Amino acid sequence: MIWFAGNYEDLSTDQGYQFKFRCGKCSNGYLSSFKMSKMGLASSAFRAAGNLFGGILGGAANSAYEIQRAVGGPAHDAALKEAAEEIAKQFKQCSRCGKWVCEPICWNKKAGLCEACAPNLEEEKAAAQAQQDAHAASSQAGISCASCGAKVASGKFCPECGKPLQLKKRCAKCGAEAEGAPKFCPDCGQKYD
Repeated sequence: MIWFAGNYEDLSTDQGYQFKFRCGKCSNGYLSSFKMSKMGLASSAFRAAGNLFGGILGGAANSAYEIQRAVGGPAHDAALKEAAEEIAKQFKQCSRCGKWVCEPICWNKKAGLCEACAPNLEEEKAAAQAQQDAHAASSQAGISCASCGAKVASGKFCPECGKPLQLKKRCAKCGAEAEGAPKFCPDCGQKYD
């Protein structure tokens, strides 16, 4: 049992052991060091010799792999425990929700909780401001003067022709209102005058 994270991926091979532990919030992966297995070393030596001399030693390499699979259970479990101890420094457990999250990204140090339970207010404020700015920019970019077609950022009158800006057009056929300066009614398709 991994005491700090149930969300891990086993990247072990016949050569050795390595694991990737994932954050419970952002899912970023933290990779443990690769640990060569003793049977993996023996298997590599037999394979190298088998490539040089063929036949008998090549078969021994395959036997070494089978032996590792047979005794790999306890060695694998020990390697997993060692990897968990190595990577545990990167994780904190939230006392509110119980999730193990990565300290560098998803841990609110001031609150002593994960950022899902106690969002970082500076980050949230910056994200809200960026979203508001993007919304304002997109809505301002969409306003066009109905008279001359100039793009207008703000104001009640067009800076190009001086005519009043109509922020909404009313369709003469169906009465639907549309923002900006569309050429056709989005509800019935009638061309605006």
